[in-house]
Amino acid sequence: MTFLKLKNAGAKKLPARVIATINEQENSSEILIKIVQIMVFGIWGILYLIPKPQTVASTGMSLVPYVLVLYLVLNIIGLIWAMRRTLPHWALYFNILIDMSMLMVLIWSFHIQYDQPPSFYLKAPTAMYIFIFIALRALRFQARFVITAGAIAILGWMVLTGYVIFSDPENNMITRDFVEYMTSNSVLIGAEMDKILTITFVTAILALVISRARKLLVQAVTESAAVSDMSRFFDQSVAEKIRSSENIIKPGEGVRRQAAILNIDIRGFTPLGASMQPSQTVCLLTSYQQKLLPIIQKHGGVIDKFLGDGIMASFGAVADSDTYAADALRSVDDIIAETDRWFDDDELKIIAGSKINCAVASGNVVFGVLGGADRLEYTTIGDAVNRSAKLEKCNKEVATRAITDQQTLQLAISQGYVKSANFACENQFVESIGEKVELVYLKRL
Repeated sequence: MTFLKLKNAGAKKLPARVIATINEQENSSEILIKIVQIMVFGIWGILYLIPKPQTVASTGMSLVPYVLVLYLVLNIIGLIWAMRRTLPHWALYFNILIDMSMLMVLIWSFHIQYDQPPSFYLKAPTAMYIFIFIALRALRFQARFVITAGAIAILGWMVLTGYVIFSDPENNMITRDFVEYMTSNSVLIGAEMDKILTITFVTAILALVISRARKLLVQAVTESAAVSDMSRFFDQSVAEKIRSSENIIKPGEGVRRQAAILNIDIRGFTPLGASMQPSQTVCLLTSYQQKLLPIIQKHGGVIDKFLGDGIMASFGAVADSDTYAADALRSVDDIIAETDRWFDDDELKIIAGSKINCAVASGNVVFGVLGGADRLEYTTIGDAVNRSAKLEKCNKEVATRAITDQQTLQLAISQGYVKSANFACENQFVESIGEKVELVYLKRL
């Protein structure tokens, strides 16, 4: 069956996935309702089996066992149905009708079971279960089901009261004496009206509460879906920072930290991409990113942004780290090893090995929020960001696959990084930086 449509005013504006989540919650609530109803059956059964001082009259007929068994069977069927598929609304309304009808029949049967006048059942404590059945409908967070349960309960009690008054017109048992009402089988109309008013007010209050709660439920599910989607557009660490922020995030907020910046790029991708179909280009970039992102994140890196075929990641910018430089170089080692395996990958072999270039630089950065009131972006800025980007471009000039500077390498070693090989070093003028830099060639072509 297709998902049930939400009937609130804002339902048409809700995405289908949000409606599906709400319906799933409601259906799980219906399963809970069925379980509680079966528990109520168990309580009734125990109470019925407990010996009572007054036994059933010899001329009386007990309908209780039949009513209880029928009620149990119907709820088991409803539970199985709810567990297998979403219940249609007509089934829910029918279930409410059955619940209240069974309860009223059970109450009505007491005067037959104990061979008493009909007014006897109006004082049965079983009537308190009416409020349980009404409250159970609140679990679905839809006021209409609560109102339906209350309306059927009111109608049912009016029928029971009317039966008492009109079943024997010559002896309707009506009294105006409260003491006589409490100590005999007499009927006090005012007392029965109080019961009906109580059911009415309980139903109205619950419906109002559920109506307000449903708005919060829809809002919570919508925001939860938005947060889930947000996590796909932001790095997990950044998304968590946004979720856990105690204050509204504003542009201009920032913090200065020591960090390492990793830039990755596909060498010669521009002409390669121009020779491919757009869908092939996007699929290739997607596969390339899906392979490298887990490696970066495994070493504590945070994806700052995607730059076409490039990836910029930071280590120690979002949160303080004592091993940011070492983590960045470990990440480079694993990326090189990973891209060497792409020669056996039909899709990625076109950019395998030396096609992937990396560069790492470290230093002071500022991690903060840029943008305007309606468009914000967490980003990392600073000399290390610029230096890393320029070093990455230097890979082509010096024929390397991965490069850093001596300062970053020594810092990484002091943080526990173990060199996988003897890296070549060269003090060379880097045109993009505009000065000589003591370059460290992490991996040559």
